[in-house]
Amino acid sequence: MDFKKWSKQAYHKIISLWRTGKLQRSSRITYDVVWNVILFFLIIGFIGGFFGLGLGAGYFAALVKDEPIRSYESMEKDIYNYEETSKLYFANNVYIADISSDLHREETSLENVAPILIDAVIATEDEYFNEHKGVVPKAIVRAIIQEVLNMDMKSGGSTLTQQLIKNQILTNEVSFERKAKEILLALRLEQFFEKDQILEAYLNIVPYGRDASGRNIAGIQTAAQGIFGVNAKELNLPQAAFLAGMPQSPYQYTPFKNSGGLKDKKGLEYGINRMKIVLKRMYEEGFIASEKEYKDALAYDITADFTKQVKKSSDKYQYVIDELELRAEPIIKTYLAKQDGHTEEDLKKDKELNEKYDILARRSLKMDGYRVHSTIDKKIFDVFQDVAKNYKHYGPDRTIQEKNGETGKIETVKDPVQAGAMLIENNTGRIISFVGGRGYSTEKRLGQVNFATRTMRQTGSTIKPVLDYAPAMEMGVVQPGTPIADIDTKLIPVPGYPYGKPGNYGEGFHGIVSARTALEKSYNIPAARTYSKILHADPVGTYLEKMGVSTLTAEDHENISMSLGSGDISVEENTNMYTTFGNGGKFVDGYMIEKITTKDGKVIYEHKPEPLKVLSPQTNYLTIDMMRDVINSGTAASLRSYLKYGGVDWAGKTGTTNDYKDAWFVATNPNITMGAWIGYDSNESLKYCPGCTYSYSQRNIKLWAELINAATKVNPELLAPKERFSRPSGVVSRSYCGISGLLPSELCQEAGLVKTDLFNAKYVPKKRDDSLIRGSFVKVNGKSVVAGPNTPKEFVNGDGLTFNPAWLKREGYDKLSDLSVLFPRSDREKWEKIGLPKGDLGGKVKDDGKAPAAPSSLGKSGNKLAWKKSSSKDVVGYRVYRKTKPDGNYSLIGSTTDTSLSISSNPALYQVKAVDYFGLESNASKELMIGKFPDPDKEKPEKPKPDDPKKDEDKDNGNEKDPGNGEEGSPPTDPGSGDNN
Repeated sequence: MDFKKWSKQAYHKIISLWRTGKLQRSSRITYDVVWNVILFFLIIGFIGGFFGLGLGAGYFAALVKDEPIRSYESMEKDIYNYEETSKLYFANNVYIADISSDLHREETSLENVAPILIDAVIATEDEYFNEHKGVVPKAIVRAIIQEVLNMDMKSGGSTLTQQLIKNQILTNEVSFERKAKEILLALRLEQFFEKDQILEAYLNIVPYGRDASGRNIAGIQTAAQGIFGVNAKELNLPQAAFLAGMPQSPYQYTPFKNSGGLKDKKGLEYGINRMKIVLKRMYEEGFIASEKEYKDALAYDITADFTKQVKKSSDKYQYVIDELELRAEPIIKTYLAKQDGHTEEDLKKDKELNEKYDILARRSLKMDGYRVHSTIDKKIFDVFQDVAKNYKHYGPDRTIQEKNGETGKIETVKDPVQAGAMLIENNTGRIISFVGGRGYSTEKRLGQVNFATRTMRQTGSTIKPVLDYAPAMEMGVVQPGTPIADIDTKLIPVPGYPYGKPGNYGEGFHGIVSARTALEKSYNIPAARTYSKILHADPVGTYLEKMGVSTLTAEDHENISMSLGSGDISVEENTNMYTTFGNGGKFVDGYMIEKITTKDGKVIYEHKPEPLKVLSPQTNYLTIDMMRDVINSGTAASLRSYLKYGGVDWAGKTGTTNDYKDAWFVATNPNITMGAWIGYDSNESLKYCPGCTYSYSQRNIKLWAELINAATKVNPELLAPKERFSRPSGVVSRSYCGISGLLPSELCQEAGLVKTDLFNAKYVPKKRDDSLIRGSFVKVNGKSVVAGPNTPKEFVNGDGLTFNPAWLKREGYDKLSDLSVLFPRSDREKWEKIGLPKGDLGGKVKDDGKAPAAPSSLGKSGNKLAWKKSSSKDVVGYRVYRKTKPDGNYSLIGSTTDTSLSISSNPALYQVKAVDYFGLESNASKELMIGKFPDPDKEKPEKPKPDDPKKDEDKDNGNEKDPGNGEEGSPPTDPGSGDNN
């Protein structure tokens, strides 16, 4: 037997007996005793209750003292205000959509709702709905006790009336103040409205999760159609029970996934189990007539009634709708708080107050009919979406293993290359257009992720102009022509970096290069060295955060790796930073909402640009000029071939992150700035692209160019200005020494290393270059080395250039064992003529005490004697010996640093010996006979023989080009001796 039904029957029986007087004939003695005991406790309880009620009433009054007394009209407006949603507009007042277009609700009247659904709602949510006056005291007391005791099971104490108040007038914040106001307003609402009015309003506002298309739904008619494909009036008992149970947790109990379509079996169980709980309550409350009907409802296959998946076409403007809603909420929040006398500082300090106005702002935006006017140009936005959707060079899709957030299962999903782009007007900060991804759709993975505004990725090298070079130039630490050593950081470390870090992409090094070249080619090491010199000045706080970057952490201020783009940032903020360069060094924060008005036209918010000076005009222009080189001849040199509109003064920077996970390009012209990014959401490398025509960086640059081409076609005056960035006063062109960056010296001029570049006039060098001195040096293993005391003079260039040891020490280069690492690739031939004070392979030329190995393969080539060089590494040159008689002695005829020497055609024997840095001579090479000696038995001719010393002397003095006169120790005079210094 059902105990609850039995107890109710017993109760009614006792009352009946009492009314007929049958119980009054019981024993008087027992009655008197019991009554006196009860009376005693009633008196004590009354006294205690009086004081308790007094205290409770006082506390209640304190909680609701700020709540205004609402009129019928006011409450009617709030309760039934679920239709007046705010409207969104493109620039120039072009309508986009209602802001709540993602929430589908179809209003209905109570007469069009199945009575069984009403019974199910009352049994589930408010069993005393028809009796109470807005609140159920015992339910509230029970809920308070459960809250105070922190019990695991909390039954709640809200009636349908209270829930309506909470959803339409108050917020869902958890506080005694909100609960007290809820009770007060529920009592007042019950005075003004009939039960049917309250129930109808509740059924029209309650959320029901998602329908078969994945769309958010609210209201009973929308839920009946979206979940079962029937009208609310046609619902059967199991369907009614299923819907009645959903409001407790609509997104858990809905049978449909975020993207539409049914959940799996486990996902459906939550809603089905909830339906069974509702059926049980209906049976217990007598809303189900018989046990058979109850059991039939429990056994009903509700899954067969769920609607099939409905394909919903993606809204072309949903990226804009979502973004404007997110940006409008804090504006409305501030407005509402100020209307109530609260400041923004109050909201920051009071968490509960802040949460309250968060909720009120969201509700107000959906219900109060605001008009939100954006900066987005519809025509440019449309062409941006077309380009993003149809671009052919993103690269291949990947497949990855990922956990399904709804089912918890690991699934294989497609991971396409995603894209984000942002177009901003420099002098106003107006966001003209953006690309949020390759297409918005609730059916696709990542379809609702905005990769332009909400996705944070490392900036890579796009940070270098902003954080490294511009601040360093502003501080006078570098100028565009400043020489910086791009050499292995194992040789000269970068302060703050681990040993051997950072490196360059490709692991190559480029010697001493200018800051301009380092940025143009995007070398990492010069950027890191530059940043290490200014880190103490907090460039992140002094420059980056002033340019609108809001996503960085406290650690980023001290992180040396920020110089190469380790910080996470959105496409919007990265582009926003670069507008500073396009606006003469003044930052104007980007914005998307122009103004917000009420439905009556009252302006409650209007954006006003507030320019902030970040860089001097001189530094700004120098940075622009350096970034022009990135496009003209640097890492973005391919851009010009993709652009349809020439003559535009573009300046920009590419960027790549570790393992090629992100590709960036941001560029500015005198009017606008645009940034574009591509990458996998899974953070995989873009480099692997079999069959791709373009590299990872070129694929992004080409996307950028196609977006710009499309936008320029729409508005060429804005996108392709004819004017160029103007050079401000205080920027001058000056010559400097490419070795030191100081004013050119005569020796730097002699070396051919004087260069010219732009300078901030404040930081033109005043000192003369002292990096070179004149000295004597020799070539050792292909490198110029200062001659030692025992180095043979015949191989020494007595009028050469060498690095000044004092300058080397000042720059920290004296620690290098091989100074040739300083030689840049571009001017290497000029630099190699500079002598190295410290020798070749890893240190000074060491004296091993051994004579060098002899040269080999001695032979004749034309009129020259030629040989292969010695295998020894310390050889400075070669001596050539000759004898003209078989029984004669070898004599020195010439010396050379080359491996060949011109000789006469007269018969002779030749040998070559190698000479090392310390003057030691090798053994002779094998002999080589040139011509044939005459037979000594034949008669001597009357005329002097061809190898007669006198005749040889005449030839030396006149026409013969023999390099020596046969006298040992004579210096070589042959211009073709191979001395190339």
